[in-house]
Formats: sequence, structure tokens, C-alpha cells
Amino acid sequence: MNGSRDFRRLVVVSNRLPIVLGRDEKGQWAARPGEGGLVTALAPVLRNRGGVWIGWPGTDDREALDKVKATSAQAGYQLLPVPLTAEDEKGYYHGFSNETIWPLFHDLVGHCRFEPAHWRKYQEVNQRFARTVLETTTQEDYVWVQDYHLMCLGSMLREKGVKRRLGFFLHIPFPAVDIFSKLPWRKQILEALLAYDLIGFQTARDRRNFIQCVRSLLQGVQHVGRGYLGAIRVGERQVLVGHFPIGIDAKRFASEAASAPVAEQAWYIHELLPKRQIVLGIDRLDYTKGIPERLRAVGNALERFPELHRQLTFVQVVVPSRVNVGDYRQQRRTIEQLVGKINGKFTTAGWTPVHYIYRALSWHELLAYYRTSEIALLTPLKDGMNLIAKEYCVCSVESGVLILSEFAGAARQLQGALLVNPNDIEATADALRQAFHMPAAERKRRIRKLQREVDRHDVFWWVDLFLNAAFGRRLADFPLA
Repeated sequence: MNGSRDFRRLVVVSNRLPIVLGRDEKGQWAARPGEGGLVTALAPVLRNRGGVWIGWPGTDDREALDKVKATSAQAGYQLLPVPLTAEDEKGYYHGFSNETIWPLFHDLVGHCRFEPAHWRKYQEVNQRFARTVLETTTQEDYVWVQDYHLMCLGSMLREKGVKRRLGFFLHIPFPAVDIFSKLPWRKQILEALLAYDLIGFQTARDRRNFIQCVRSLLQGVQHVGRGYLGAIRVGERQVLVGHFPIGIDAKRFASEAASAPVAEQAWYIHELLPKRQIVLGIDRLDYTKGIPERLRAVGNALERFPELHRQLTFVQVVVPSRVNVGDYRQQRRTIEQLVGKINGKFTTAGWTPVHYIYRALSWHELLAYYRTSEIALLTPLKDGMNLIAKEYCVCSVESGVLILSEFAGAARQLQGALLVNPNDIEATADALRQAFHMPAAERKRRIRKLQREVDRHDVFWWVDLFLNAAFGRRLADFPLA
């Protein structure tokens, strides 16, 4: 394959568009940038190179859909909405995607619901996305499908006779065969994924798990190849399977963190918490993030290490998510009870050990907390990558210590971090004390090592790595759209 015929435009397909629609004070539809790892990773790529992003805008209101099209000029690439009804959202998104696949792929089977009606709705919505892709892309486009919401899209395009190149990337972990086998539609999902030309995972472990599932649950397939990229032979077809750890726009984060507005806000945060080390935890509200375990570790550290009293403040930011789901409401109650318990036990005049923030932070506020926090405590029970850890590293202007769960996909890359098992409360507390007492020279050595790693393997490197696997070429080799 050669020439621009390989790749005219990069077409990203994901559950959500990279914008959030809402009514402004005048009752008019307004758009703001979306949040989350996928937007953080792919928006700068499309902004720099041009292309198309296909996804659900969060509503099926006709005026809102018109607003999406008008927003394309501001985004720097084309936005194509796929409208979904409330019934679609309930079955496909809240149902199969987030009550079946999300907990299953994070090894939390106890949270799973295996509802046939949700599986049918998942297939219906994947068909709708497939029709949009078919109608709005050409043979010269490269269609890159993102994440667990759209695993069946590729096979549905193949059923419609589509020959164009299709890639898929899974942003969350892929489970081991004994966990994945509990899914009633396990074979259908595996067969659907094998319709893509290239399947990407975050880590070598996720890739191995997928290959083992294919070997164990499907007939007539063979895996070949070693290293980060191999192949699965399905009849006469060859499907590439690799692991590609996702990065961030490291230079943008570092530059913005060093800016005057962020510096001023960081100074203000530390003025309110003087002569203390700030420990930062920041997560979306989710039972996979290990927030209760983290709070118990903080409480354990304060119990066992009195020298931390009045010298350390833990700031836990929880971004609201899926607020109408029972498991998430219970998770919030548990978090708030633990915050109250710790503060009730250890607070003294002029010192509250845990500051709890339940809201999304503004862009500058987020960077200010990254910049001003001497320690980051990020301990998911399981995570595909954890881009917050990478963001914290590049935003630490002076020095910082990263305490990271060994079950985060980023743990293998971020060798300068203190790695912990989030289920080991005392060991996590010990790591917190180690970070608190860490000499300045060691802090700087560790954070510089982490910054070099994140900068070297940024989001543009990730895209190049994926496209090099798909085409044997880098993103820069393709003409601008």
C-alpha cells in the first residue's frame, strides 16, 4: 500500500462526541469541550491533522444536532452526530456497556447484569453507528473505532460489504479467560472484534488475555508473532493484535501548567494550606477507582504516623458520574462517610486532614492542583491506563511524588512512581509516609524520569505507533485532510 490512497482522512468513531451540549442562560444550546481520557488523547490529534469524529452528542434534539455541525469549525475537524433515544441510552449505554462490559472487564463480576434485552439494544445501536460510518466515509478513509461501546461495529460494516481499513482500540482492560467466559455473548464479541484489521490494547497483559480468550473459546484460529504486535489468522484473513499504551498531549499540559494564570491559582491553593504537603487524589466517581480503599489508607497513615498530623492535607476530587445508578450513589455515600470519619477523628484547630471536592474542576484549577500538590495518590483497583497519573507528572513544575496502583495500565511505563496494591491498606499508608519524607533530590530525580517517559511517549507517539502497525507508516507521512 502506498500514496494518499491509503489514508485520506482519519475517522474516529466513539460513543460520545468530544463536546458536551447544554442549555445556556438564554435557553440556547451551547457546546463545551468534553472530558475524559479519550477526548484528552484524540482531540489534539484531529485538531492538528484534521479529520472526522463520529459519536453520540448526548441528545436527539434537532436544534442540538444543528449546534454540533456548527461547532465543527471551532473544533478544527468535522463532528458527525449519531442521535440516540432515551431507550437507546438506557439499554445500550447504561445497560450493556456500563452494567455488563465495564464491571466484567474490570474483574468486578459482582456488579454485572447479564440482561438479554440490553444485549439486543447494544447491537441495534452498533448497527446505527455502522450506517452512519457507511454513509459518511469513503474507501480512502481510515476508520478507527474507540472502546467497548462499539465492539460490534466492525463486523456490522463487514456484513454490509465494507472493504475499507478498520481499526479498533480498547481503552479499558481486557479480562482473563476465566472472567470473560462468564459473559453469555462471549463468542459473538470475540468474533465481532476479529472483523477489524487491527485490534489495539493498552498493555501486553490485556493483549495476552484477548489472545488466550480467542484460543480457548473460538475454533479455527491461530496466533502468530511476538513483541508488541502479532497476528491472529482467521481462515484466509489475518488480524493484527498489538498493545499501544496511550499518552497525553504532554507539551500542552506542561506549557499550560507553567503559565501565569495557573501559577497564580497554585499559589492561592497553597496559601490556604500553608506549611503542609498536599496529597492529591482525583477520579471520576466509579467503583473501579479504589477511592474508599485510598481513604482508609490515609486514615491508617494518620493513625500510625502521628508526625503527619498538621503536616499533610489530602485533597480528594471526585467528578460526578452516572449519578442515577444505584452502585454509584452507594459509592458516593461510602466516600463521604469515610471522609467524615477521618475528619471527625483527626481534625484539630486550623487543620482538616481531608478536603473533599465533589465536582469537576475547571481547566486552570485542575492544572493548579497538579502543580501545587507535592504527592499524587492514584490507586485504582484496575485501570486501562490512568492518564491522570501522566498529567500529574508533566504538570509538576518543581518536584512531586507519584504513588500509583500496580493495577493501572500506566504502572509498567511509570517506573519512577511508588507502586502499591490498593487493597493493601497498610502498605499504601507506608508509601504515603515514604513520599512525605522523601528527600528533595530523590523527588526531583524520580519526577524528571517520569516526565521524560510521558513526554517521549505522548499521544502523538501513540497514534503513530498504531498507524505504523496498521499501514507501516507514521501519521506525519499522511497528507493533511
